Amino acid sequence: MHQLTIAGKAYRSRLLVGTGKYKDFAETRAAIDASGAEIVTVAIRRTNIGQDASQPNLLDAIPPSKFTILPNTAGCYTADDAVRTLRLARELLDGHPLCKLEVLGDPTNLFPNMPETLKAAETLVKEGFQVMVYCADDPIQCKMLEEIGCVAVMPLASLIGSGMGIVNPWNLRLIIDNAKVPIIVDAGVGTASDAAIAMELGCDGVLMNTAIAHAKNPILMASAMKKGVEAGREAFLAGRMARKYYSADPSSPTSGLIGS
Repeated sequence: MHQLTIAGKAYRSRLLVGTGKYKDFAETRAAIDASGAEIVTVAIRRTNIGQDASQPNLLDAIPPSKFTILPNTAGCYTADDAVRTLRLARELLDGHPLCKLEVLGDPTNLFPNMPETLKAAETLVKEGFQVMVYCADDPIQCKMLEEIGCVAVMPLASLIGSGMGIVNPWNLRLIIDNAKVPIIVDAGVGTASDAAIAMELGCDGVLMNTAIAHAKNPILMASAMKKGVEAGREAFLAGRMARKYYSADPSSPTSGLIGS
C-alpha cells in the first residue's frame, strides 16, 4: 500500500497521535509505541519541550530522532497567538517547519474559528512553515486552506474530546473528493470503529488523543486504533461491495449443486 506522504516525507503509519491527558510521560510513550504512530503532536502552550529547563522534558520520552514532532497551537484563540506560538516552537525544535495550526473559537466546544485560522495559515505559509491545519468540515474552506498552501487539511469528525465519531460523513466525502493534499480526520474519534470508518471513506489518516488517553486501558486502545486505521485503509483500497437493498444474493453459486 502507498505510504502517507506529508510535505514530501513518507510515513508507514496513517495514525497520528497526541501527547496530552496521560498520567505521565511513561504512559504517553507506551501508548505511542502501541499505536505505531510516527507523527506525534505536542501542545506548545501546555507541554514542556524545553521552555522550562527545571521541568521534565517530553522530548526525553519522545525523542525527535525517533518521531516526527508536530507542535500545535492548542489553546490559541487568535491568529496572532497561533503564529507567535509556532515561531517559538520552531526555535525550540531547531528550525523544524512542520506544524499543526488550530485557532479555536469557543472554549466550551473548541470549534475552530475559521476566519482566524485562514489568516494564520496565510502568514505561516509565507514564513516557510509546513502547515497541517485543524478546521471545520466545510468543503469550501478546506479548499481555501489547500490553496493557501497547507500541506494537509484536517477537518473535525466531531467536537474535540467528544468521542462522538463522524457526525457528517457526507461533508468528509466532498472534502476528500475535491482535495489534492492529504485529508486527515482530526477530533471526535472515540473508538477503533470510528477510525476505520474515517479510513473507509477515503481519508488519508486519522489524528487522535483523547480517545486513547481517556480509555480505561490507553495502551490497549492505542493498539486497537492502529488496527482500526489499517483495516479501514485496506477496506477502502479493496472497494466494498455495492449495497443492494431488498435483493438477496447467495454467497455460493446455485448452479451445479451436488445431487441436482
